[in-house]
Amino acid sequence: MKRKVKIAYVLRTCAADMTSHNGRFRWPESGPVALPDWDPKPECGNGLHGFLRGEGDGRLASFAPDAKWLVVKVRLADVIDLAGKVKFPRGVVVFCGDRAGATALIKKKHPRATIVGGTSTSGDCGTSTSGDYGTSTSGFRGTSTSGYGGTSTSGDYGTSTSGFRGTSTSGFRGTSTSGDCGTSMAGENGILVIRFWDGRRDRLVVGYVGEGGIKAGVKYRLNAEHQLVEVPS
Repeated sequence: MKRKVKIAYVLRTCAADMTSHNGRFRWPESGPVALPDWDPKPECGNGLHGFLRGEGDGRLASFAPDAKWLVVKVRLADVIDLAGKVKFPRGVVVFCGDRAGATALIKKKHPRATIVGGTSTSGDCGTSTSGDYGTSTSGFRGTSTSGYGGTSTSGDYGTSTSGFRGTSTSGFRGTSTSGDCGTSMAGENGILVIRFWDGRRDRLVVGYVGEGGIKAGVKYRLNAEHQLVEVPS
């Protein structure tokens, strides 16, 4: 009996001229693609690179306005994990275009993935999660989480969390938490939390809307003394 080949989809970005970040390889806009000097060693180089199921370290992607976003169909058995990205010897480019189109296709193929640059939306009491530089939105009593540089928004009584340099916003009685260099905003009776590294450990700065001058519907960040200050509009 023939064994079924397991297939997965990889997300990656290219320069506008379809070259890789070092310019040494030019990707096709569609169809088969392979690297002649493939080496399966679990180290960067000698392979085609990307984010398996769209998940990985978003800092390795290009968010340039003219970047091309690709979706590549691969054999799962060919994939080598490189922590934050993967490499593989060959595949088939099934999409080439903008970020929205590529991340939507990856989401369709891998619905539970936390996708780099993706958008996740849920309704009341729902949960939405996106990867680095992604956007997550949920409704009343919802939970929204995004990764590095992401944007998270939830409704009244909701919980929003974003990573380093992220932005989190929640409504009435909501809780917003952001990572280092992030911004947080909450509605009436809400809570703001921003994390920072003091050289030894992570610490949290907490603000309560309606107390200590913290206002509803205003974005806050940390200043050099790790105090909550308003972000100029």
